Amino acid sequence: MPTPAPIVDIFVPCFVDQLYPATALSMVKILEAVGCQVHYNPAQTCCGQPAYNAGHLGPARAVAAKFIEDFTPAPAAPGPRYVVSPSASCIGMVRNSFTELFAGQPEAAACRPVQARAYELTEFLVDVLGVTAIPGAQLAGAYTYHDSCSGLRECGIGPGPRQLLDGVTGLTRREMAETSTCCGFGGTFAVKFQAISVAMAQQKVEHALDTGADYIISTDVSCLMHLEAYIKKEKLPLKCLHIADVLASGW
Repeated sequence: MPTPAPIVDIFVPCFVDQLYPATALSMVKILEAVGCQVHYNPAQTCCGQPAYNAGHLGPARAVAAKFIEDFTPAPAAPGPRYVVSPSASCIGMVRNSFTELFAGQPEAAACRPVQARAYELTEFLVDVLGVTAIPGAQLAGAYTYHDSCSGLRECGIGPGPRQLLDGVTGLTRREMAETSTCCGFGGTFAVKFQAISVAMAQQKVEHALDTGADYIISTDVSCLMHLEAYIKKEKLPLKCLHIADVLASGW
């Protein structure tokens, strides 16, 4: 018998939904191309990270509880099912911070299965499906990759994104110095400590420019939004792209 297609419940984060909706569509395009059944629950909202990072644990817990409810399949639903998002930041919140939020809470038992099924897009492609290249993906130019804090430190995402990008026809990699150093966004950090945040973005962008790359690519639109703002303000010859948009280009 043929292996059933993986069933994916996509989570579209706030940043993507409001500012970069095309990235969500790119994710769907990629997942369907590799044989997944893609489902979207229109009742979904947020993972609760903004409230959590601001120290508002009660509201964060309420939003996170809704997330668990939204991504818990009905008992008779077919499986296996996965929760996939184009954001390592949100997946890191679900996997790690939900454990703290629901420690000793009634939702803890329902939380654990959702955490176990939650993946950032590139790690789902590489680590779960074994996909290391998207057929037909094309983009001319050179790129440098930014390891987001959430991807590297919270989700443990390693070489997978680079493997996928190295499979894009016409694209060459140029590693920048201190690629794992924070870009300076950090959510409310960029608001509370603006000068430090901007200086960190400047350092990251200068390292990228030193490589001669045309693009900075990452798994997190929050990092890219922050870096893009600095790049546009300074009128620099560099573009920021989410990895999903790159993998969905050219086909």
